Amino acid sequence: MEKKIAVIKGDGIGPEIVTEAMKALDAAAKKFSHSFSYTQLLMGGCSIDAYGVPLTDETIEVCKQSDAVLMGSIGGDTATSPWYKLPANLRPEAGLLGIRKALGLFANLRPCLLYPQLSSACPLKKEIADNGFDMLIMRELTGGLYFGARRTETVDGLETAVDTLIYNENEIRRIAVKAFEVARKRRHSVISVDKANVLDSSRLWRKIINEVSAEYPDVELKHMLVDNAAMQLVRDPAQFDVMVTENMFGDILSDEASMITGSIGMLPSASLNETKFGLYEPSGGSAPDIAGQDKANPIAAILSAAMLLRYSFDMTEEADAVENAVGKTLDEGYRTADIMSEGCKRVSCSEIGTLIAERI
Repeated sequence: MEKKIAVIKGDGIGPEIVTEAMKALDAAAKKFSHSFSYTQLLMGGCSIDAYGVPLTDETIEVCKQSDAVLMGSIGGDTATSPWYKLPANLRPEAGLLGIRKALGLFANLRPCLLYPQLSSACPLKKEIADNGFDMLIMRELTGGLYFGARRTETVDGLETAVDTLIYNENEIRRIAVKAFEVARKRRHSVISVDKANVLDSSRLWRKIINEVSAEYPDVELKHMLVDNAAMQLVRDPAQFDVMVTENMFGDILSDEASMITGSIGMLPSASLNETKFGLYEPSGGSAPDIAGQDKANPIAAILSAAMLLRYSFDMTEEADAVENAVGKTLDEGYRTADIMSEGCKRVSCSEIGTLIAERI
């Protein structure tokens, strides 16, 4: 099978970790007799340097003509990079918001799995870590506070900022359907996170989630307030299967979930539209402090490539092969610096990428 993949390596450690993800894709293509072609594009800080904007129309068009997008990390050091002296609409992260909107990527999927081999790296109590957890956080990605109208003005002599949190029922319904469909392929449980005791947007969210739930009688639905969800993630993460929530809550909770896995360098993500098209990227940042040093953990990028195979290409066996290769490499004791523990063998970003590719 032939597939076209748009590749956005991005900034910081992005080029290093995406290179390793491409190794895994090439290994899977060779094993299963596929052909993947890549078109490399710029977005984020590197695009600002080259074109003066974080996202060009050309990048958007090439992505639309591809079967999927594989992306690295975007942005730099907010304290020192000249990118962050630019207006907000010209900073690297504006490219992320722009491409999500342009490609209709409304559903962000972040699997949060604690590998048994890495339980010692989990910051939670040993009895919690030993119990393990395997959840998927589904975050609505193109609505809510990040996309609502905003302004800063002087009111009664005081500088005042306003951000608008807005959702309509269709935006909520489509993410709910995705959540219940994914839950049917997992453990048939959805926990919807909101702030319905305070926010009108959350009350509408809960109403629509309940309506969609009626169409999935085989999937259990529970509601949880966001402050309680933040606490429950560190008290008993094993209770979660599929968590679905709005944009800002999902942004915060998914980063919290990433850290209890031991390292954000282990967590992939997928952003999907209403077709099988998706953009796949690691959940972590650009880590400019270690960029170019071959120290980064590429496993999240490699697992993002596995999600690309699974969700956009319907290549289940191929995705399993990539994920199993990651597990085997960890079983053999290979670790990057961020997940290193006593008795293991420390390897570089490129070395662990090669080891995983060899085991596919």
